[in-house]
Amino acid sequence: MTSNQQLAIEQVQHFQDFGYVVANSGLDDSLLSRMDEELDGWIELSRNYDANFGETVDGKARFDLEVGHSREVPRLRRVANPADISEVFQEVLWASPIVDMVSQLVGPNVRYHHCKLNIKLPKMETRVYYHQDQSYDPHTNDDMLAILLMLDDTSEENGCLRVVPGSHKERYSHFQNGHYVGAIDASFNEEFDNRAVSIVAKRGDICFMHCWTVHGSEINRSDQARRLLICDYNAADSYPLLPPALPSKFSGKIVRGKPSPVARLRDAEIEMRTPYSQDSFFEIQGQPSAT
Repeated sequence: MTSNQQLAIEQVQHFQDFGYVVANSGLDDSLLSRMDEELDGWIELSRNYDANFGETVDGKARFDLEVGHSREVPRLRRVANPADISEVFQEVLWASPIVDMVSQLVGPNVRYHHCKLNIKLPKMETRVYYHQDQSYDPHTNDDMLAILLMLDDTSEENGCLRVVPGSHKERYSHFQNGHYVGAIDASFNEEFDNRAVSIVAKRGDICFMHCWTVHGSEINRSDQARRLLICDYNAADSYPLLPPALPSKFSGKIVRGKPSPVARLRDAEIEMRTPYSQDSFFEIQGQPSAT
């Protein structure tokens, strides 16, 4: 792991113009391997269960299983807040060059919000419908982003991330018939498909994605896993307007700089997500878990 990893000026500008940028994470192989070991252990653990299991701070399941999961063919599709239960994920998300690069994009004072692992093992059928992250966790201003760290090489065949360039300057509803569904209406899918860029990247690469950038991904049609570590950060003066959709026992932790006693407000109208009882946003988007 290097200590002076920085985004180039051109990369910062790309993020500002298009709402995302891809870079090398600066993580060394030993850290990536330690994360592999933790994740491999959780996949093995999931063989012992036939429904979502584990518990997070709000009582929802930590480990979310796709329909069709079995001991013989495990289909663990999400681990909620792995940093709550793993020191290596804490090290990567709080003390690595990743946070230095985040500070170039949201400012010197950086607050940790939450993290998750999204997992597409070979032939898994979960997809991510187009959405904007800010809809799940509205804040007082938009200096927020997600980092998406590739734990495997990604391709269109194994369901890589797809982002819509410039969509961070656009706003879409995530409600249907008065109910929060966590996705943009499917009538926009063709437009987004035509505009979207596939993030084909190497293991250890990272995508920085603005909180309003429209994004999604398809199913894994390949024999290669696509595992992705996602973490949300925000400027210290960007305060949540709702409790976190995926709360961590470390939510609000300052990981660079210092806390802000002042909330910076953006003049905007923002949809306010209604509470939901489902374990993960896959279920909110209409994709049930194993039962």
